[in-house]
Amino acid sequence: MTKRHILLSFFGLALSVSLQSCINNDDESLELQTPTALVTVIPNADGSFVMQLDDNTQLIPSNIKVSPFGKKEVRALVNYTESEVSAQGYAFKNVNINWLDSIRTKLPVKDLGEMNDEKYGNDPVDIVQDWVTVAEDGYLTLRIRALWGSPYNSHNLNLITGTNPEDPYELELRHDANGDNGGSWGDALIAFNLNNLPKTNSDVEKIKLKWKSFSGEKTTQFDIKMRPEVQ
Repeated sequence: MTKRHILLSFFGLALSVSLQSCINNDDESLELQTPTALVTVIPNADGSFVMQLDDNTQLIPSNIKVSPFGKKEVRALVNYTESEVSAQGYAFKNVNINWLDSIRTKLPVKDLGEMNDEKYGNDPVDIVQDWVTVAEDGYLTLRIRALWGSPYNSHNLNLITGTNPEDPYELELRHDANGDNGGSWGDALIAFNLNNLPKTNSDVEKIKLKWKSFSGEKTTQFDIKMRPEVQ
């Protein structure tokens, strides 16, 4: 088990059950350790929950009736197998959950101008191009890479809105290493709920993301479909 994988469990941004045990390396064990999907866990009023797989598909758990995260809506990694019970409608799938583990899920923060460095930090961080770095269901989920001396050291990540008054979808990722700027490379996951950003008439919004990487200032774009407002 590499230190990078250990940090996915202890960085404080993500807890990945599949990466905490590397005892058995047979094909079946590896299949169960590997996440099947990245989802949004959406609780219902009666305590049950569904998992939003993408912008069009929901997974309905057959073997777990109550959300392990209570009333919180979170992004999560899941390992599941499709259930034999038929789901109603093409946009729904019944599944059996083998394991489900939440990703640290946050709301964006407001731009504080000259106070941004003090409040949110200005340490470098890299964004890894990976299947879990994705914008969907109104969430921006990122796999990040940074340096730290111990997996138990606390680092903070925030997504700043309002940096461009003319474009609410221009966002800035900030990293505060809390003085822990050395050590080994490690990866972690974090998700930001963008569904409260101002809606436009477009079906698909374009996010412009800025951040300070270990090789300098960078920008990238994501297309994102926001979750429809409940009528």
